[in-house]
Amino acid sequence: MSALLASLRRLAPSRALHTATHPPAPTTTAAALELIRSQPSQYIVADFVGTKYILTPRDLLTVPRLRDVKVGDVLTLDAIHELGSREYTLRGNPTIPPSRVKVQATVVEHTKGEMEYIFKKKRRKGYRKTIQHKQPYTRLRIGEIEILTPLS
Repeated sequence: MSALLASLRRLAPSRALHTATHPPAPTTTAAALELIRSQPSQYIVADFVGTKYILTPRDLLTVPRLRDVKVGDVLTLDAIHELGSREYTLRGNPTIPPSRVKVQATVVEHTKGEMEYIFKKKRRKGYRKTIQHKQPYTRLRIGEIEILTPLS
């Protein structure tokens, strides 16, 4: 029993040392952007057509049909709420300004979803009606996340 307690006492300081070696948090927005840029992968939380999406580069995003765009058009996402990587996160208040982060999306296709069946009936009246439709969607390919350095 005493050997087990001695081994646990030896492990406790090393575990505390391991958790105490985190780098200090950045104090400025520019420093935070540099830390996120140095990470191998980034993500954003963007508001697009009234819905927030978590996006990474090369994602394929399916949104309700955008009528005023054509295949091949490039859209700029300007309502970016959060930018982050595996270790760091930068949140906007409420959004990150477009002068700091630039993300573009390319329209890949206009498509339709699966066939949806809506069955209506009124009891004891002989009324039966089936409505079927396909919901239209637009698919977007998310481009690279460009973290811009402010000109000072």
